[in-house]
Amino acid sequence: MLGDSLSAAYGMRLDQGWVALLQKRLRSQGYGHRVVNASSSGETTGGALARLPRALQLHRPGIVVVELGGNDGLRGLPVTDIARNLDSIVEHAQQAGARVLLLGMRIPPNYGAAYARDFERVFADIARQRRLAYVPFLLADVALDDTLMQDDGIHPNVRAQPKLLDAVWPKLVPLLAQP
Repeated sequence: MLGDSLSAAYGMRLDQGWVALLQKRLRSQGYGHRVVNASSSGETTGGALARLPRALQLHRPGIVVVELGGNDGLRGLPVTDIARNLDSIVEHAQQAGARVLLLGMRIPPNYGAAYARDFERVFADIARQRRLAYVPFLLADVALDDTLMQDDGIHPNVRAQPKLLDAVWPKLVPLLAQP
């Protein structure tokens, strides 16, 4: 798992986050996969790209789930840079023999509707071009429900974590079945 605060269980115990819940679900359903959570709060696509070669060498994953870009978008970084970094992350993971699941993100229109639209499109374009398993918006069932968000309005709370896992699970299961 290569992500930012959404996957690093920001604002809660690590064992309450959706990535920890994923490990529990894998075990309970008889999958032998081990989840390595290489997520870091505040992470950008550029930071993750810099860390990735070492993580791939160290863990040799069969599957890499990529949940990044939100911090780039909230900082108004150029969409072309975000796209280039995400595409490079996917390319590195695939060259290392991993299958990739890309989790899409959306941002509020703070930098204008065109920026928000272009930002969202990056994920769909990469998923299509690289033929990736893809979740269009990780927070789809969570973001607009205040009871599922922390007080900052950005991070899902503990009650939202099972919903995040449920958003990812249907796209992840086919990857688990592949050799």
